[in-house]
Amino acid sequence: MITYLIIALLLILTILVYFRIADRFSIIDKPNERSSHSYITIRGGGVIFPVAALLWFTFYGFHQVWAIAGLILVAIISFTDDLNPLPGSVRMPVQFVAVILLMAELEAQHLPWYYAVIAIILAVYWINAFNFMDGINAITPFYSMAALATFLVLNQFYPFFDEGLIVVLIISAVMFSYFNARKRARTFAGDVGSISMAFLLVWMLLTLILETGRYEYILLFSVYGLDSAFTIFFRLLRHENIFKAHRSHLYQLLSNEMKWPHIKVSILYAVAQLVINLLVVYLILNDMMNFPIFLLFILIVSAVYLTLRFAVRSKIRNNDNPTESRL
Repeated sequence: MITYLIIALLLILTILVYFRIADRFSIIDKPNERSSHSYITIRGGGVIFPVAALLWFTFYGFHQVWAIAGLILVAIISFTDDLNPLPGSVRMPVQFVAVILLMAELEAQHLPWYYAVIAIILAVYWINAFNFMDGINAITPFYSMAALATFLVLNQFYPFFDEGLIVVLIISAVMFSYFNARKRARTFAGDVGSISMAFLLVWMLLTLILETGRYEYILLFSVYGLDSAFTIFFRLLRHENIFKAHRSHLYQLLSNEMKWPHIKVSILYAVAQLVINLLVVYLILNDMMNFPIFLLFILIVSAVYLTLRFAVRSKIRNNDNPTESRL
């Protein structure tokens, strides 16, 4: 507890010092066509997440060197992108290298090569999907806390990850929420925050899957995964450039077009994922999960998501806003 308290104090100091630096060097987020806000806000407050992991690394014996090296890589390139936007041709190779370092930490070289390739591709997809979902106040810390709480509970059944890192990241998410989970946020996570947290979460998920042999745990990320996948699908149907900024995610339709408060939408996403996680954990721990059930689960969650999305679309259309009533 003393160690956690020291780390918490250091994290408070980190974010307060960062605010001073950001003010001094104008590290700010200006609204654009993708934004769900209309005011200038400090960008990059999510730097607290990789700093939290580095503090754990320092206080808990310098373990997991390759994974931490991968985290540092994505944090540096993401923070650079926050300062001066970089093309995907620069960011993506670094993300792949970081994930490969993570796979080396997990000794994934013992897996069949095609499993390793699939894992790397899905991990990079998840990192970018998580980043795309970071578009409204509170969604990143709330969703992260739902995932971290699930991993903390699972760690009690079969220890697969260092509990200290999970707790430290929960502390960092709670602290970030204080500055972000507001009607008018003091700071946004920035790419450095969302991508670093995504990397840390996928590290935990891959460790859990490798430790238990249960691929079904991928459902623990299903809300973000499905929203990102369906949004890309619908944008491709409309022949849109999927790499261009947009406001087509369901959470963006709810907050921008339906005018739901950001905090309400963020809670909805976090609670939805938490409910799914509880069901998945229950089914797996009671040996009730198999491939047919896994597919059925995906179909049900997808059906619920699509029903809500089409209902929102219909509501928007009824409000006489045809431009935004598209899928």
